[in-house]
Amino acid sequence: MDRSMKRTFYVRAIWDEEAQVYYSETDIFGLNIETKALDEFEEVMNALALELIMNNHLETHDLVSKPLRDWVPTIIWQRPLEKAAAA
Repeated sequence: MDRSMKRTFYVRAIWDEEAQVYYSETDIFGLNIETKALDEFEEVMNALALELIMNNHLETHDLVSKPLRDWVPTIIWQRPLEKAAAA
């Protein structure tokens, strides 16, 4: 796995009509979400995303050799368009 430092990550919730669940599409290694409700999806994402970034995308030397502003991640959360309009 390429663990080079990255600062911006994305998470998308995608609705699976057949299974009746939201599932995640993301570049955060290890973040696999599947829920029936969008609110639940957001709760799981908020609880796990940052920890997974810290564990799977940062090297120890990044934390000690670079200024804080260079390794604090940004997570871009993209709600489903059709569901966001109804919320």
